[in-house]
Amino acid sequence: MANRTRILIVLLVLIIVVLAGILVFNFFVKPKVTGYTTQRQIQGYQIALADIIRVVAQCQPFPVTVGNQTINLVALECLQLPPVQPAPGSQ
Repeated sequence: MANRTRILIVLLVLIIVVLAGILVFNFFVKPKVTGYTTQRQIQGYQIALADIIRVVAQCQPFPVTVGNQTINLVALECLQLPPVQPAPGSQ
């Protein structure tokens, strides 16, 4: 009988330790990892956007590929034609 009681106590203590570990992971470790991952994703997005703007601002096309489709991004300012000047003596 005493042996069964000890086994039961050890088993209950192990269950409590495992449950405490799960709680610590879910409330302390997981949010920090998720926050770090989100922060890195935002940083990567900002770096990519800055690269796109830098290239497009120099009137160069920036190819963006999604799956098997590629689209070139170009700044609208670069597509504007220079103003047409009237030929001399045409007025």
